Amino acid sequence: MTEKTKIHRLPERGASDRETIHAILDEGFICHAAYVIAKRPVVIPTLYARDGDRVLLHGSNSMGLARAVRNGSPLSVAVTHIDGLVVARSGFHSSANYRSVVIHGFGEILTGGDHARALDVIVDTLIPGRTADIRPNTDAELKQTSVIRLALEEVSAKVRSGDPSDDPEDMNSGVWAGVIPMTLTAEDPIAAADLEDGVETPDYLDPYRG
Repeated sequence: MTEKTKIHRLPERGASDRETIHAILDEGFICHAAYVIAKRPVVIPTLYARDGDRVLLHGSNSMGLARAVRNGSPLSVAVTHIDGLVVARSGFHSSANYRSVVIHGFGEILTGGDHARALDVIVDTLIPGRTADIRPNTDAELKQTSVIRLALEEVSAKVRSGDPSDDPEDMNSGVWAGVIPMTLTAEDPIAAADLEDGVETPDYLDPYRG
């Protein structure tokens, strides 16, 4: 753990083990990436996938994130899952249950075979088995997309779970306290309006069926 990844506020919620970090990253697919371009900070949401001990950030070749990486900007990437609203007996102690990962480092724009493979990794991470069912990317499509690889070297996780942590003097106030659980769920796939007759929903989408 470095100074960049050291958790100063509520350090007891921090985690640096790979099992926790990988599990949090593997559950998500949207991250927020921060970079500096033209001397100003920018944060954007983008698709990502974990590839071993690295994350792959997806975007267009002309996007600000790709230009910033080419110019040597450092990156900070955050992934967060909200598991519930924590409703305490006071506003001060109300919070959220969450799992988060923050990564710091310098990205690398992939080229050639690494670029093509990384795009397939992203697609198959979002929908396992999809690349075997679709055509390969064309050269024109590859030129328009970028994948930025960021090593999981300076990385940490932070997790909150459980009930509110109320002050003792508030415990018998007669005010309700607890947790409102929250989950991200997928609904049944909806076929495109122009899908040709006879094309069935593929089995690999079964995990996304409600």
